[in-house]
Amino acid sequence: MPDSTPPLPDPLSLLRPRRAIEGISAVLLPFTAAGAIDWDGFAAHVTRTAAAGIVPAVNMDTGYVQLLGAAERRRALDVARGVLGPPRAGDLVAGCCVVDRPGDPFDERRHLAEAEPIVAAGATPVLFPAFGLHAGSDADVIERLGRLAARLPAFIGFELATAFVPCGRILSLAAWADLVAIPNCLGAKHSSLSRRLEWQRLALRDRLRPEFRVFTGNDLAIDMVRYGSDWLLGLSTAWPEAFARRDRWWAAGDPRFDELDDALQALGDFAFRTPVPAYKHSMAQVLRLRGLIATDEPFPGSPRRPPSDREILATIVERIAAASAA
Repeated sequence: MPDSTPPLPDPLSLLRPRRAIEGISAVLLPFTAAGAIDWDGFAAHVTRTAAAGIVPAVNMDTGYVQLLGAAERRRALDVARGVLGPPRAGDLVAGCCVVDRPGDPFDERRHLAEAEPIVAAGATPVLFPAFGLHAGSDADVIERLGRLAARLPAFIGFELATAFVPCGRILSLAAWADLVAIPNCLGAKHSSLSRRLEWQRLALRDRLRPEFRVFTGNDLAIDMVRYGSDWLLGLSTAWPEAFARRDRWWAAGDPRFDELDDALQALGDFAFRTPVPAYKHSMAQVLRLRGLIATDEPFPGSPRRPPSDREILATIVERIAAASAA
């Protein structure tokens, strides 16, 4: 049987020097020592992210969206909109997350109900994986996304490997082309952690719809921006200002991009080690080391990193600070 795998494009042909990069940062939801949400700390971090020129994304995995109740998700939206001011195009992104179980059917009404307050807040929804949404064939998934798209002004798609969540799904390249063809799909976050799969998507995007955004979710290869990816990352919440500076240096052709990218990647490599979900605690540890939140507590009961990580993270923080100031 012939190999149906699409050929891998030459990565060098995809390099896009001096390209303006669009960055979206999944904002960490911080907690107090007593385990309550630190809403003041959250508001301050949304403000810092936007001030750096990075679009904040709330109610993402970094914001513990799967663990929050509807009232908490709504408050996160309200707090973000409150600090950002009146809606402006593309100034806020939010996760649209339906938590279901294996075998549950696709529930269009629930997805639209989750999207409604996001759209009302003037934010762009990111359609999170769900068992019902991703069951069946690729054609089934695209058909469901098309039904949701018909009811939304705009949205961002989300490919997520099952290594992250059991309901995740990576589409075939043919199905991904169908996603690109949905007119009000602005882009898609790609979180396979595979450079090869992302390169294939970039090459196809360049042929089919150049304005479509491939938002890399590869925290282990944040330099995918060299090849035409934009980004929607949890790693960036530790230091959105450094990511913004890195991106400005790329657009300017400034060689300082490389050392700052390397320093930020060192943080990604350490923070996103197994168990990966504990990266959220790592992000809180960095923000606490930087003096920007009151504690480094994660969501109660969430995976934690050992206290000894702080010493290692402190050296990485020093490296990022030095590379940012170079």
